[in-house]
Amino acid sequence: MTTTHDSTPSLRRRGLLKGTGAAAIATAAGGGGLAAAQAASPTVRLRWLGTNAWELSTDTATVLIDPWVSRFPTGAYTPEGADPETEIEVHRDVVDEHLPKADTILVTHGHWDHIADVPYVAEKTGATVLGTETHLNLLRAMDAPAEQLSQVVGGELYRFTNEAGAEYTVEVFKSSHSTRGEHKQIQFGGTLPGRAPKRPKRIKDLVEGGSLTYLVDFGGVSFFNLGSASFHEHEIEGIRPTVLFLQPGGGHSPDFVERLLAATGYPPYVVASHWDDFDEPLTEPAEIGADWRPLRDRVAAASPDTEFIVIDHLESHEF
Repeated sequence: MTTTHDSTPSLRRRGLLKGTGAAAIATAAGGGGLAAAQAASPTVRLRWLGTNAWELSTDTATVLIDPWVSRFPTGAYTPEGADPETEIEVHRDVVDEHLPKADTILVTHGHWDHIADVPYVAEKTGATVLGTETHLNLLRAMDAPAEQLSQVVGGELYRFTNEAGAEYTVEVFKSSHSTRGEHKQIQFGGTLPGRAPKRPKRIKDLVEGGSLTYLVDFGGVSFFNLGSASFHEHEIEGIRPTVLFLQPGGGHSPDFVERLLAATGYPPYVVASHWDDFDEPLTEPAEIGADWRPLRDRVAAASPDTEFIVIDHLESHEF
């Protein structure tokens, strides 16, 4: 595995897996096109917090995607799979250590490994939280501040401006969760419309509740994130992100990787997401739960000019 850590914004050094997968070091050249657009936009630091938990930050703004860092063990990558009776835990000391601030929190779906820490993160940061009706009802049931919750369904385009004057936009797209098994079922599927349910106690209580994808644009540098290995092709066709997050999976979706790359215009960068065994500690190097290497090879075959980036736990990369 190649990790990337960027501490020199002027050079934008990258530890990359490109084309055939050989490690390479690249620098952002001057001139027109992508390099010029990046030079005119704020530097955005991307930090991986395991699973699909990502922090996008500039000097004045922080956006979190699926910020789950408690990582209580469920057996997710054992042959038996996650134990649905596993009790939900929120490790506030871990959240405090790794998630000190946020302006906006984006929820892709309602499973425990995406949403369980969100109520506490929202409470401590005052961030606006975007999610479906089910996601927000689950969050209310877990004592998230109701006034900070913003219900979306897909199709919204919002501009955010914080007290520091930072501006960025978030576009929301309706999506689907990946399926598994002979009958193509979503793990812990279902919705919870209407009033908030009783407080969820076990991971089976945190249902998928609809899935969303997000395009976050800081003005020239944009990030498109899927919380699962599925998407609605006609919803996103024509978007052109700088960075596309991809995760292993999508076996029930024909040509998942190839169609997604085409729909997003073969982005300059693909970042591997949601591949680690999240029963293991965040403070240790990531252990493979779902192998990212076949994903790398498919990206290289379908889009040879796309740079495939693997970031380790708590490491950062600048765009």
